[in-house]
Amino acid sequence: MFHNGIFAIENRLFMDTNIRLGITLSGGGARGFAHIGVLKALETYGIMPEAISGTSMGAIVGALYADGKTPDEILEIVKQHKFSSFFGWNLPRVGFLNPKRLIEIVEEHLTAYRFEDLKMEFHVCATNLNTGEFKIFSKGPIIQPLVASAAIPILFSPVTIDGDNYVDGGLLNNLPIEPLKESCDKVIGVHVNRNGRVDQVNSMKAVGDRAFRIAIWQTVKNRLPLCDFVIEPTAVYEFGTFDFDKADDLVQKGFEEAENRIINLFSKFNIEKILEKKNSVLNGKNDIQRRN
Repeated sequence: MFHNGIFAIENRLFMDTNIRLGITLSGGGARGFAHIGVLKALETYGIMPEAISGTSMGAIVGALYADGKTPDEILEIVKQHKFSSFFGWNLPRVGFLNPKRLIEIVEEHLTAYRFEDLKMEFHVCATNLNTGEFKIFSKGPIIQPLVASAAIPILFSPVTIDGDNYVDGGLLNNLPIEPLKESCDKVIGVHVNRNGRVDQVNSMKAVGDRAFRIAIWQTVKNRLPLCDFVIEPTAVYEFGTFDFDKADDLVQKGFEEAENRIINLFSKFNIEKILEKKNSVLNGKNDIQRRN
């Protein structure tokens, strides 16, 4: 919960003493490690989300957090396992990489087997290749939807759930805010992918990566304005999708950006007067209760 009850979006201010806060975490490959730093910064300033949604790496980080892991514990988990150990090589029939190893690692570190067993509300977005639509998973077994959400098309084999094939949720929705708008009063959106101009797009790898990011941005740009507060750690743009060995740096970049946004937000308010008003309101309520 945002304990001081202060929230801002552009020039609009929200003041409340009892709001339910959600946070949605985008995909972004290794850049998604920045989410760990963002969550740590929020905790440092007493801002505690009560619901999470995520796509791809945002879903993996979000699941571990919803399972009760601290940001520091999540960082240790991702540092234990190199990217190459997440996936076993497979014949390229439908994907070059088999997510079996990722399934094993997620099962090792998640104490919850079902969404209902998590310590807070959690939602995962994955893309259904059969229907051509994204799906939000919020109930039932968690492992398969979580791994499907991170299965980059072509690169990774699809994950079969109830007879349909699922891949990376970012293909159709890389910032799944929808379930949080229904259950939360305010929503923080965290986006970790470059969406501006790129001058050098020369190699085949660069062309493929850029094309994929442009497509994904189309799923994000109309959802960011729906967030009440947006954190975009632009410093992570210099990192590649598969820079999984840069976890410490990425987490630090996420922490710094979130901290700067929080400090800048609070610098616009007279916190002492707000707390004084809050205490006055609470004391008034207590007086009424005593008289009754």
